[in-house]
Amino acid sequence: MSLNESSPAAPSGPRLPTLPALLAVALIGSVTWAFGLWIGPELVPGPKVPERAFIDHEAEIDPLRTVLALSVSDGVSERRPLPAVDRTVKMGRGDTLMELLLRAGINRRDAYNAIEAMRKLHNPRDLMPGMPVTLAYQALADVPNPPLSFRGFRFKPSVEKTVTVSRSWDNRFEGSLSKTQLIHSQAKAKGVINSSVYVDAVKAGVPVNVVVEMIRAFSFEVDFQREIHPGDGFEVFYDRLMTPDGHLAKTGDVIFGALILKGKRYALYHHRMKDGTEDYFNGKGESVRKALMRTPIDGARLSSRFGRRRHPILGYNKMHKGIDFAAPRGTRIMAAGNGVVVAAGRNGGYGLYVRIRHNTTYATAYAHMRAIAKGIRRGHRVRQGQTIGYVGSTGRSTGPHLHYEVLRNNRQVNPLGLKLPTGRTLKGAELKRFLAAKTEIDGAFARLTD
Repeated sequence: MSLNESSPAAPSGPRLPTLPALLAVALIGSVTWAFGLWIGPELVPGPKVPERAFIDHEAEIDPLRTVLALSVSDGVSERRPLPAVDRTVKMGRGDTLMELLLRAGINRRDAYNAIEAMRKLHNPRDLMPGMPVTLAYQALADVPNPPLSFRGFRFKPSVEKTVTVSRSWDNRFEGSLSKTQLIHSQAKAKGVINSSVYVDAVKAGVPVNVVVEMIRAFSFEVDFQREIHPGDGFEVFYDRLMTPDGHLAKTGDVIFGALILKGKRYALYHHRMKDGTEDYFNGKGESVRKALMRTPIDGARLSSRFGRRRHPILGYNKMHKGIDFAAPRGTRIMAAGNGVVVAAGRNGGYGLYVRIRHNTTYATAYAHMRAIAKGIRRGHRVRQGQTIGYVGSTGRSTGPHLHYEVLRNNRQVNPLGLKLPTGRTLKGAELKRFLAAKTEIDGAFARLTD
């Protein structure tokens, strides 16, 4: 065969890749796989999984992240909060906070941890019967009557304080204390008495504890059962604390009070003295809380004490319900305190007898008089120290003496063991301080609208 002759054609079929081509393909595949791992699964297509809601029952849903529900509106998914649910329960008599929480269906572990979180802020034993406690829950599904997750509780130990216990992001309970800034102000009221001071003052909008304090202060001057009549009047001026939204939080002192009885005005003023003590005084600086005199007779000696003794006339043991003062016949006997005469005349074994009611609680009685002083009769008002009669030996008596009784709620008590507030009359610099305060109170009362 010559060199010019053509060679036969190569057989037909697929060409095998050369070694360099295989190495190039392997390198490109490796780079693509590594890049896929680096950029994350978002760019790597996979099977589509529908969204589901999961509840971890061991550690409940994070309370600081709002629990959400999925809903579809016009084909667009949106997230919205699941509702919070509050339930208010009240402490029962003899209840503990633990018992209240367990009764509400809260598990013991959560109840214990919540109470421990509160303990530094408020003693759980100080929750009084009737106190409302609000239990906070979070709904776990947007359906009627959904399952609830306990989130904490709150209560108000006082008007200006709120104690709150709530579950934190890491499933622990934490306590907090918030305070409301109260606003100080004064209020006044006045009105006509138709049935009683208490009933008509409360009808006029005076808080109950203010009415009670006013009556207590006047009780050493006025017999509320017998000296109050329809058509009489009252006035009162008192401190109060208000919430920012205008609700009464608490009341303070009765600054001033007055009763108008049969046209005569009896006024009293609250005054704090330089030594820190405080009391109610009339316009002259005389304390309205006058003590009963222990010995309402001059120059006498105590001859018989209160208690069981052998009666000198009857001859057998008998309860002696007063104390006796031996004194010369005719020695004057004084009223032990301000009050109204409720009895004056003969009274069996007591002989000539006078009884004085000082207030709704206390009365005093004087027996065996030789004579009752002129003008002392039933319904007559007497003042402390005024002469009401003279020592004698009338009735069942062995000699001239005064039989003296103190009655508390119509029962005789030992006059020598009785502890009553001592009256005080302001003098000097203290009286000047009081009179200046009185002038300021009168002006404030006049300026304040009803």
